[in-house]
Amino acid sequence: MTSPETADQKRVALAAVAGAHGIKGELRLKLFAEGLDSLKRLKTVTLDGTERKLVSVREGGKFVVAKLEGVSDRSAAEGLRGQLIEVTRDQLPDLDEGEFYYSDLVDLPVVDSEGASIGKVVTVENFGASDVIEIEKPNGKRFMVPLIEKAVPEWDEERLVVSPDFVEG
Repeated sequence: MTSPETADQKRVALAAVAGAHGIKGELRLKLFAEGLDSLKRLKTVTLDGTERKLVSVREGGKFVVAKLEGVSDRSAAEGLRGQLIEVTRDQLPDLDEGEFYYSDLVDLPVVDSEGASIGKVVTVENFGASDVIEIEKPNGKRFMVPLIEKAVPEWDEERLVVSPDFVEG
């Protein structure tokens, strides 16, 4: 029996395996994080549910190239295509005041200004102007809200409040 996942144990995806690089088991990674440094400072990552030592990380054109312990040839690397490179929340750098990780918002309950339940956050995107949260209502319908103070006047680790003007039918 495993213990329940705590906030610090929650896994956060930093990259996905896009395929093999060469014949020695190196992986081409598509980064979700801000840059190569987000991986370089790590000693271990989780891949396919297994913790693995991160042997090396380097630039590789449009991708990042990484070598993980236990992946020794091209076939093994290709077999990991599509898998996520994850870390636990406590492996991420501490944040400054007002900063957050998108993963901290996912699954957060959403309420209106009176505290009535609206649904939950299912994803966070950024299309250029500002962050946008997608909310799923209990009936399965989804709508998006910009993550600006007028639309989301407050949130914490317990809930996110959306102004009534931004709640869709």
